[in-house]
Amino acid sequence: MSDWLDEIEWDADGLVPVIAQDADSGRVLMFAWMNRESLRLSAEEGRAVYWSRSRGKLWRKGEESGHVQKIREMRLDCDADVILLSIEQVGGIACHTGRESCFYRRFENGRWTETDAVLKNPDEIYS
Repeated sequence: MSDWLDEIEWDADGLVPVIAQDADSGRVLMFAWMNRESLRLSAEEGRAVYWSRSRGKLWRKGEESGHVQKIREMRLDCDADVILLSIEQVGGIACHTGRESCFYRRFENGRWTETDAVLKNPDEIYS
């Protein structure tokens, strides 16, 4: 019997892109990366554990902010190279800028416009 992690088409760095989507609203909240260990831990713990490329280490979403992502469902796309997480976003904030979603800028009239309000000042989230 093969390991379910072997079914993933990992990139050259051993990573897979992950989209986190709010389970209730369907809104895309963020994009991140996972390696084998972080995906395995996510499945075991029932919460999003990502691989931080900038820090070079595992990153349990919410470990500093408290804004944990509880996983309701994990899906794998048809090419087996993208993971979709259906999550419950604790605290309603997924972005380190204090917004609901990392996708808070919309292209309008030839420029990027910030469309979502900051729900909580990042200085109050991260100490």
